[in-house]
Amino acid sequence: MEMPSVTMPTRLEKGGPSFMPTQIVVVPASVVEELGGKAVKRVLVTVDGQTLRLGLLPMGAGQRYLMLNKDLCQRLGLRPGQELVLTLSPDPNPEHVELPAELSEALDAWPEAETAFQRQSGAMKRAMARHVNEARQADTRARRAVELAGRLARGGHPFRSS
Repeated sequence: MEMPSVTMPTRLEKGGPSFMPTQIVVVPASVVEELGGKAVKRVLVTVDGQTLRLGLLPMGAGQRYLMLNKDLCQRLGLRPGQELVLTLSPDPNPEHVELPAELSEALDAWPEAETAFQRQSGAMKRAMARHVNEARQADTRARRAVELAGRLARGGHPFRSS
């Protein structure tokens, strides 16, 4: 079965949670329905030739929105108010998480951590990957990966030290 795909013109807007420097794209209810309705939580989004895996977040009145963080917008050269053309399709593998090399190595070296990692929700896995990947220095990425793996191996919460 072929996945539905929708191309839509839109505008990048300032928005998202107040604690995050993000921009959003509003996805109209009609597009959400074409993609498969409320059941679709994650989508593949193509913008300027780049394909991204993003969450389709609830907004109200059947609308959803896509959150594009500041770093992503800078990397793609996007700015608030800019007109965009996006192609959206349901993510065929919504639980897929792209692991940074440092986190992958730490989990490979620590089987208990790997087992605990696999039991986490997709959102938690993405949060851990993002936490490691957002560090600019290689030694910081490695330290974060080892800390997360250690907490997981001991049966703890990945972001709480106790």
